[in-house]
Amino acid sequence: MSGLSLAAHLAVADHRHPVVVVDDGSRPVEDGAWASWSAGAGMLDAAAHRWFDKIRVHAGGRTTVLPLGRYRYRVVRGRDLAEVVHRYTDPLPGFTRQRGHVDGFTDGGLVVDGRFVRARWVFDSVVGPGETPPLDAQLVFRGWRVSSERGVFDAEIPTLFDFRTSQTHGASFVYVLPEDTHHALVEHTAFVAPGAAQDETAQREALAEYLAEVAGATGYEVEREEHAVLPLCAAQPPRAHGHVLTIGARGGMLKASTGFAYQRVQRDSAAIAWSMSRHGHPFDLPRAPGRFPLLDSVLLDVVTREPVQLERAFAALFRFRTAEPALRFLDEETTLSQEMRLFAGMPAATYLAAARRRLTSSAGGASRATTSR
Repeated sequence: MSGLSLAAHLAVADHRHPVVVVDDGSRPVEDGAWASWSAGAGMLDAAAHRWFDKIRVHAGGRTTVLPLGRYRYRVVRGRDLAEVVHRYTDPLPGFTRQRGHVDGFTDGGLVVDGRFVRARWVFDSVVGPGETPPLDAQLVFRGWRVSSERGVFDAEIPTLFDFRTSQTHGASFVYVLPEDTHHALVEHTAFVAPGAAQDETAQREALAEYLAEVAGATGYEVEREEHAVLPLCAAQPPRAHGHVLTIGARGGMLKASTGFAYQRVQRDSAAIAWSMSRHGHPFDLPRAPGRFPLLDSVLLDVVTREPVQLERAFAALFRFRTAEPALRFLDEETTLSQEMRLFAGMPAATYLAAARRRLTSSAGGASRATTSR
C-alpha cells in the first residue's frame, strides 16, 4: 500500500524521473483493506469504498454516537486503491512495475532476485532499517467477516471501540465495520506486552460472546477469519540510509497508540513527493513534536501493565460532543492546552509514573549508545 501510494504522489508531483515499483506478489494489495479518518480532501479519495460521518463508541458503561466534525471515516479496498493509482501512473511511460523479491540494497541501487537494479533513490517498505527501537507493545487483531441471518448491524455507523469484552488477555475492545445490516467485519483487538503469549481460542470465544450477547446475532456465519499481530513502537526508527528511505509501517507510519497507518502513509507520501520536486531528494520531511511519541509510549506502558486503563483513557478522549478533539489529538495536531483538556479525568499519578519509566529508559539507552561509540 505504501509503495503504490508513493508512486501515485510522485506521478503527480515529480513525474520527470523514472519510477519502478517492485513487488514479489506475496501480499497482493488487491486483497487488503484499510480504514482511516481524515479532514479535507486527499489525492486518492476516489479509492474510498465507503465514507462515514459518525462513529459509535462504548466506554465507561455508556454507548455514544459521535459526529466526526470536520473529519470523515473512510474504508479503502486494495483493488480500488490499485485502480486509482494506475490512473495516475499508467499514462506515464517512466512508471513501470516489476515482479520480484528485493534481496537488499547496494551503492547506487538494489538487488532484485539476485540481479542489480540501478536506482538513484530507493523507497523501502519491505526490508526496513537494520536497527530499530525496542517494541513498546503488540496489537493483536482477530476479525470475523460475518453474515447474520437477522439485520443486527447499523449500516451507517461503525463502532470504533466497544469495551464490552473481557480484559483478561490484555487491554481489549471490539471494532465493528458494517457493510450492511446483515454483514460486517467484527474484530477483537488487544494491546499486549511484547512477546506475550497469544490465545487464539480466547479471542474467538470473545468474538462469539460479543456477537451473541452484545450484537444480538443469534444465527450467523463466519465467512472469513482475519488475523494479524502489529509490532508497536512509539519511537521513530531511523529512516534515511544513504540513498534509501524507509517508508510505510517500517518507516514509522504505524501510529503506536492506535495501529492506524493509512492516512499517515498518505501524508508521508505527499511530503516525499514534494521534497523530490522541490529539492531533488526525499529527505525534507516534517517531524511531529517529540511529545507525541512520548505520549504514545506512556499510554502503551500503562495499558500493558493495567489493561483496564485503556477504557478509561478512551472514555476520556471521546467524552466530548464530537469525536473531533480526540481525532485531532490522534493525528498529532493538537496544542498543549488542548491536550491538557483532553487528559483531564485520567489518573495523573499512573501516567506520571509511566512517563518517568519511559524517560529513564530512554536516557539509559542513550547513555549506552554513547558509551558504545
